[in-house]
Amino acid sequence: MGRPCSVAATLAVVGEKWALLAVRELSFGNHRFDAIARNTGAPRDILTTRLRALEAAGILERRRYQDRPPRFEYHLTDQGRDLAPVLQTMAAWGDRWLADEPPVVFGHGDHDLDAAVMCRGCGEEVTPGSVRVHVHAPGWDRTGPVG
Repeated sequence: MGRPCSVAATLAVVGEKWALLAVRELSFGNHRFDAIARNTGAPRDILTTRLRALEAAGILERRRYQDRPPRFEYHLTDQGRDLAPVLQTMAAWGDRWLADEPPVVFGHGDHDLDAAVMCRGCGEEVTPGSVRVHVHAPGWDRTGPVG
């Protein structure tokens, strides 16, 4: 058993490639299975499994749009919409380190989004060197298990 960690818990729910790409497509406004499958490139059986898992986790909900035959659309819940900054941060990292030119640009108001992580307590931008780690999990410290 590894370290108790919210990152690990989050990855257990959305850490698989097709899950996050499905969330991306839903956040882009693509709600039907065929569009999600086409735009992610996910195999249909795997995508079906991921969408069911995301629904079970409360990240998305299915909404019926046709009765005969029954057809559903997928929509993000509040929990799912809260993943938007995660996707934007991942896209920014990919734009910086992996892409010659950004394949997608996010807008904010009348300008391109230049996202940053900000501390609500002081209003300053969070940078890698400005963060301290305080471990609250019983039996653990920053370096690993205690005792």
